[in-house]
Amino acid sequence: MSGAAGAGIDQVLAALADPHRRMVVERLRDRPHRAGELAEAAGLSAPAMSRHLRALRASGLIEESHPDFDARVRIYRLCPEPMARLKAWVDQMDQLWSRQLAAFKAHVEADTADTTDGSDAE
Repeated sequence: MSGAAGAGIDQVLAALADPHRRMVVERLRDRPHRAGELAEAAGLSAPAMSRHLRALRASGLIEESHPDFDARVRIYRLCPEPMARLKAWVDQMDQLWSRQLAAFKAHVEADTADTTDGSDAE
């Protein structure tokens, strides 16, 4: 992947490199949460969680909304598109390595067969 798609995957991988951010993504898998709930679950201060949430928003992994009853409350939910792009990239790499390993296996088996056939001729 190259260009903007590759840059997006880089941002997703960078965001997921932090264990606190992965914990946020795992918690949001089940349902949306308030920022305070996420901070409490992670054992982080509100400002520390805010920095992690900002990185996750920048990567596109989560989105923020405000309920009508209180604009100060921030609710976070997962966005499926970045993870789908990451999964597609991983699948492409898996296919590439599967083909490479299959070709290597065929080469080794052919080389072994040639060696075995050649030694019988002597």
